[in-house]
Amino acid sequence: MGSFKMPTNIYFGHHALHELKTLDLGTVLVICDPFMKDSGMVNHVTELLEEKGWRYGVFSEVVPDPTIEVVSQGVGVALALRPTTILALGGGSAMDAAKAIREIYHQTDKTIVTQLICVPTTSGTGSEVTAFSVITDKAAQAKYALVSDEMTPDIAILDPAFTMSVPASITADTGLDVLTHCFEAYVSTNASDFTDACAEKGMKMVWEYLLPVVKNGQDELAREKMHNASCLAGIAFSEASLGICHSLAHAVGGRFHIPHGRANAMLLPHVIAYNAGLDLNEDLPSLARYVEIANLLGIKCGTPKATVRGLISAVTRQMTQVNVPKTIEAYGLDRDEFIAALPEMVEKAMADNCTPTNPRVPTIQDLKGIYMKLCKGGR
Repeated sequence: MGSFKMPTNIYFGHHALHELKTLDLGTVLVICDPFMKDSGMVNHVTELLEEKGWRYGVFSEVVPDPTIEVVSQGVGVALALRPTTILALGGGSAMDAAKAIREIYHQTDKTIVTQLICVPTTSGTGSEVTAFSVITDKAAQAKYALVSDEMTPDIAILDPAFTMSVPASITADTGLDVLTHCFEAYVSTNASDFTDACAEKGMKMVWEYLLPVVKNGQDELAREKMHNASCLAGIAFSEASLGICHSLAHAVGGRFHIPHGRANAMLLPHVIAYNAGLDLNEDLPSLARYVEIANLLGIKCGTPKATVRGLISAVTRQMTQVNVPKTIEAYGLDRDEFIAALPEMVEKAMADNCTPTNPRVPTIQDLKGIYMKLCKGGR
């Protein structure tokens, strides 16, 4: 028996933020990063709170790849303020931190009930509707994907106005993260008709709107469509989960601090080839799923494997068009240092929460081989 849950209420479109004025928020803890505070972006939220007379506090210490220490600090602020609403404003880091902070805050007192509202300012993670939170352990140089239905936000507000000033490079990284979410959710062993519907729509929107919005960040329609696509992808993978592209990205990102979306994009062509079994003489069941993806995106060749190769070529072309590097050397990493870190990264990727739903069961050697494809020359 299957199941599909969609507990998050979603408000979307221009001026969606004003929906805050219709909600019962009580005392609010706003969680964001220093840029949101210093740039005045957080004022768009706090001015609405002041207009309604709600008491609030701002925790603006979130860092990229939020750490255990940041989460602990945020919990301390929550315990002092005693909020009835936690509002995350920012990209995946702010939302992931807010989820973890609320979860631990609730554990300190089982009678606490706090709603979580997420207002994403980038179009990539889909974290505003997922049960996932990725937290970094600096000491272990690792990222941990935490999964719990209790972390799913109650409300998501998708206002594309927050994304209009996102730089082209971040737009590209986060957009390709959305594409990876759609692909991995679609081929996941937990995929269903319901997750497929969201993944299919999301990938088609990314395919149509990512390149235009990278070229012209003031394209309001493209910004809105990418914001909605990110959320659709989040709905898909929150239920279907992901695969080894994310497992490998978590590990390499934790070790070398490559932005998550960029790490996914660099790995995606190689993971598609592996999962589809292009190296095998037999046809894996997942091959047909990748053929379906290719066909949805208008790619059709003579045979199933030729079609998947066409898909990989198209993804690689899009990476080139949005200036995403394809190798660790092009990214600026030292090859010898990368190879020395392989055993540790592979071990962490194998243990990652995203690995069990990958359509092809990987071995340690398989994951090492995919990582090596990131090196110039592919070996």
